[in-house]
Amino acid sequence: MPSFVDRVVLHLAAGNGGHGCASVHREKFKPLGGPDGGNGGRGGDIVLVVDPNTTTLLDYHRSPHRRAGNGAPGEGGHRNGAEGGDIILKVPDGTVVSRPDGEVLADLVGADTRLVVARGGRGGLGNAALASTRRKAPGFALLGEPGESLDVVLELKSIADIGLVGYPSAGKSSLIAAVSAARPKIADYPFTTLVPNLGVVEAGDVRFTVADVPGLIEGASEGRGLGHTFLRHVERCAALAHVVDCATLEPGRDPLSDVDVIEAELERYGGLDDRPRLVVLNKIDVPEARELAEFVRADVEARGWRVFSVSAVSREGLRELTFEMARIVTAARSAAPATEPTRLVLRPVAVDDDGFTVTKEHDHNGERFRVRGAKPERWVRQTDFTNDEAVGYLADRLARLGVEDELVKAGAQEGDEVVIGGEDAVVFDWEPTLQAGAERLGPRGSDPRLER
Repeated sequence: MPSFVDRVVLHLAAGNGGHGCASVHREKFKPLGGPDGGNGGRGGDIVLVVDPNTTTLLDYHRSPHRRAGNGAPGEGGHRNGAEGGDIILKVPDGTVVSRPDGEVLADLVGADTRLVVARGGRGGLGNAALASTRRKAPGFALLGEPGESLDVVLELKSIADIGLVGYPSAGKSSLIAAVSAARPKIADYPFTTLVPNLGVVEAGDVRFTVADVPGLIEGASEGRGLGHTFLRHVERCAALAHVVDCATLEPGRDPLSDVDVIEAELERYGGLDDRPRLVVLNKIDVPEARELAEFVRADVEARGWRVFSVSAVSREGLRELTFEMARIVTAARSAAPATEPTRLVLRPVAVDDDGFTVTKEHDHNGERFRVRGAKPERWVRQTDFTNDEAVGYLADRLARLGVEDELVKAGAQEGDEVVIGGEDAVVFDWEPTLQAGAERLGPRGSDPRLER
């Protein structure tokens, strides 16, 4: 089982709202107690919260299915149902939340940043809340709405100022251990580093973070070695530092070709062309490496990059390197736009906006009319179709909204098929003579308009 995970797919289900209660108050010597059914409780939300103490998505790799609590149904005596419990999922700083199709929902940066990624369903109204002067004792209640269910992808992009890139065994882990308090695993074989490491560096009065990315080799973008999966951890960096092994004995390699290979892989990854580059010629404590570093220094500087000859063992050149990194970080922070306070923009719906659409469709069964809109679709979900009075109440609401008038304008005739909603739609044969009006209602739980 891995100890570090930076990408997971979560299967989330928010809590369902509790059903409303249809109840009539009963008490001795009070035959007309009236409706007293309470409302259902709200379903629990699923919330992502940035926690500075969380550094990996490993917990969600082990258990990717998360479900919030359902709301409790309402009860008689005007007792509302309890709300479902929310689920708080702690994620590392720098987590990007997206849909499986790639649509980005949020970029969670900063401690305690919150995102309600799945909202719980609303609780249904009890018959006490549905009572009115025209419907004094409703014999029905509204159903609770289902909570949102969706899959989201969490990708961790580390928050670091400087990213170290280079071949395996170039000395990146040794370098980050020499300039910070980080203690990554260091060994004399390739691909020792399997996960990104972060180290905090202080240069003068500037404090910044350095990320050590697992080694890249030629063809990483095609999956060779560890691939370029971990390059997402340097996307936020202010600058990239090429760490070059000047003491390698591998045939066909030299500092210039190493830099060219890594630059080619960075270009294939994309989005990093605008970052300043530093070239760190490492391991100059080895005499042959020092000679090679001096030999190629001019050629590297001719490309416009700052070059530093260092040794993580003897610590030679590290002071100059860290102060140059601090200068780049300070400049990047100064150039960053000032954070403006969040403003809430209210966009009222136009007064002539009914909030729904009626469209004519054609399929192998002939033509039909589809009604789409937040209100009518929500009302359908709240309706108990086993209760005739509840169905009549739905017809009243749709008529008041103007759905019948729009169906007439669209050319609907008696007996035409009408669909309300999308995938979980309700289909019925339209009866235009069904006029709205609570005064036409019969006994509780029935509606004579629905009887043939």
